Amino acid sequence: MIYRLSFGTLLLLVGTANGFSAIAPPKSPSFYKPDTSDISEVALKEAADKIQRVAVPVPTSVSKNESVDISYIQWKPEEYGSSTAPGKLPLVLIHGFDSSCLEYRRLGPKLAALGIDVYAVDLLGWGFTQLQDVESFSAASKVEALKGFWDIVGDGKPCAIAGASLGGAAAIEFAASEASPASAAIMIDAQGFVDGVGPMAMLPKPLAELGVQVLKCVPLRSSANQMSYFDKEAYATEDALKVGRLHCLRDGWSDALVSFMLAGGFSPSEKVSKIDMPSLVLWGRQDTILDGNEFANKFVEALPNAELKWVEECGHVPHLEQPEKTAELISDFLSSEKFALPESSENSSLFLGVAAAAAFGVGAIELGAVLGN
Repeated sequence: MIYRLSFGTLLLLVGTANGFSAIAPPKSPSFYKPDTSDISEVALKEAADKIQRVAVPVPTSVSKNESVDISYIQWKPEEYGSSTAPGKLPLVLIHGFDSSCLEYRRLGPKLAALGIDVYAVDLLGWGFTQLQDVESFSAASKVEALKGFWDIVGDGKPCAIAGASLGGAAAIEFAASEASPASAAIMIDAQGFVDGVGPMAMLPKPLAELGVQVLKCVPLRSSANQMSYFDKEAYATEDALKVGRLHCLRDGWSDALVSFMLAGGFSPSEKVSKIDMPSLVLWGRQDTILDGNEFANKFVEALPNAELKWVEECGHVPHLEQPEKTAELISDFLSSEKFALPESSENSSLFLGVAAAAAFGVGAIELGAVLGN
């Protein structure tokens, strides 16, 4: 039997062979964290301080260098007085349209406190990812970068993938892709039945560039901010508006968004039914952007193995408006019998055998060939 080792596993084995417990993913040396000095929210400042970037492999269609820098936040259970629950899948969180990993600033810590290893990842071209020397910021490029991210940071191991709003479309594409590591899918007020970006994809590039500039203007962002929440007074604040615009102020943001728009956006609708893994559909009861009575029930009908949970007194963003309840529902789902993992002595023996082989130089030619590329 032939076993495929991911690039992350190879790094780990080489580190073990050289006397180290593990090798951390390579960080981007040129990354500067966003300036949050005029934002008062403590959770935002703490999350922004945790942002890091890592170089991940991508096809030449995405970058001629075959690598792009992806930004993300990791919340580790041990940082919040907990420990990773045995058998609980690590969770990858995908933000919505033209947003960032900071969208999960309130949910991430609560999930970690419940024993879940959490990664909020920026989609290529959004958030605080690399914007220069990239060939394409299309939906396909975003998914390729997401795959590369998990291969490096998550070692390509089984994970749960969650997406909010348009991030749901990215999560669907990731989960439905060939050899996907996703073993669970979580849809949070997700876009799964609307394909493309509408008329924007047909615009001449100069007009698309003008249209994109409108997307970062304060009046439009403020209007979207108001629409996202049930309790507008408490959550549709000036701080929330500023957080949503932080990444828009970066050089190259508009070009990346135009690239995505002209490429046509995501097309998840035909892939939803292919996700046969256990799935959780979370929906804000008062969502006025994507009506749950229509779209949440569509997910339950289309997904072969799904359950629906409503989040009460909540609009389009349960992870921001009701983070404690959202964390509880996600933790209960990932702790359910659906994910009971029997111990496998065969797998344990396989890992020990491969590690020993690496430590004693067996297969050194194969390892060297991969790491030398």
